[in-house]
Amino acid sequence: MSDEQYSFPSLAVLRLQSWLSPAFPAGSYSYSHGLEWAVEAGHIHDRQSLVDWLEADLFYGSGRNEAIFFSEAWRSCMDDERAKLFETAELAAAFRGTSEFALESSQQATACLATLRRVWPDPVLDWLSKILSERHVQPALSVVIGVRSARQGILASLALPAFLQSYVANLVTAGVRLVPLGQTDGQLAIAELEEAVLAASAQALKATIDDLGSAAFMVDLVSAAHEIQYTRLFRS
Repeated sequence: MSDEQYSFPSLAVLRLQSWLSPAFPAGSYSYSHGLEWAVEAGHIHDRQSLVDWLEADLFYGSGRNEAIFFSEAWRSCMDDERAKLFETAELAAAFRGTSEFALESSQQATACLATLRRVWPDPVLDWLSKILSERHVQPALSVVIGVRSARQGILASLALPAFLQSYVANLVTAGVRLVPLGQTDGQLAIAELEEAVLAASAQALKATIDDLGSAAFMVDLVSAAHEIQYTRLFRS
């Protein structure tokens, strides 16, 4: 049965759900985005402090920047502006505050890109993979998912909140293990972040590369501290 026999949003939503699922082999469960040190230092110690930390990241930190990269990649792909798409991908690869954030982004993106090309092949992803390899640029997860969402015809207003929701859900899961919190507290935290996800998405949809920036310095500082943390469960 061909893709054309399915109507939007049935196939598109199923695929987006697959790409953002914990079952997708990108290795997201291995990374805490510095939360492991934040818990060790006592900055995060319960559900509310976890929610506050992630909300700040969404509005002022790397979560905000990832949303902008996603939005720019989606627009560039929809407009078939490949030079701009590469510029976005190159900047996204360089826009990492620490070596662990660079590892977290590039390794997940590399695995994601390889799986997407194998299971849901697409010529634009093939081109992106080729040019990044030729120019020795590491892929960024937000760019890869942004491009594939655009190629699938998924509205950015749907794809971007879903991407950010998966971003915070993965970090909440890390927090549940690290604090530790119960599973119900984890779901309550995800629910409490829904409005922040929607608001951050709405802002990013109107933003451009010129709006990139971060004021969440503690996110970068805990990541740098995590690099030398003695006992670790996570890679970042």
